[in-house]
Amino acid sequence: MSLSLKKYTAEFIGTLVLVLFGCGSAATAGGQLGYLGIALAFGLSIVALAYAIGPVSGCHINPAVSFAMLISGKLSGKNFVGYVVAQVLGGLVGSGLLYAIINSTGKAVTGLGQNGFGTGYGIGITAFMAIIVEIILTFVFIYAILGVTSTDSTSAVAGIVIGLTLAFVHILGIGLTGTSVNPARSLGPAIWLGGTALSQVWVFIVAPLIGAALAAWTFGGLNGRAKR
Repeated sequence: MSLSLKKYTAEFIGTLVLVLFGCGSAATAGGQLGYLGIALAFGLSIVALAYAIGPVSGCHINPAVSFAMLISGKLSGKNFVGYVVAQVLGGLVGSGLLYAIINSTGKAVTGLGQNGFGTGYGIGITAFMAIIVEIILTFVFIYAILGVTSTDSTSAVAGIVIGLTLAFVHILGIGLTGTSVNPARSLGPAIWLGGTALSQVWVFIVAPLIGAALAAWTFGGLNGRAKR
């Protein structure tokens, strides 16, 4: 297996696991776990995956992370495309497995940990505010990733820091948008559910990419490493 294919396979597996365990916790036990429990499910998934597949692909498992790495000059255009395709497929398969698990009970599948906004979702924020929220959450998440992976002295704890940061942004974001910060994590459940989730998913594709770009440009500017 070529090195590129190994990386893409790792990204596929990692995104699948993140979506299955993170979204699965929200969809099947969200009422019992609460916001903190769901946030930890996502965060701990990242911690585990960072040390499992990080040495192979860097454990992006998120198109927004890959986009920031592309802007920062740490990922080639070819690998960016390969990573994103693998991540989207992983999100689709992960949410598909979750759909099959819930559907096997004979109950209608109404929730897959999908993101959303407006009446009936969280506290009911508007589409505009959902965009702002996702940009801010993604900015914080990506900026932390860029910071902790920028030096060898912090690389050993990078997985822990990144996982805790993902949990941190989820604690605020779950009640607002369900917290995306990851287009692949949002697209999988939306495609399987259709309806409102699918019609709103553009927010959770566009806003995280904007937040990632802003984080990459800001970090590069402040640290003198930006590629214009």
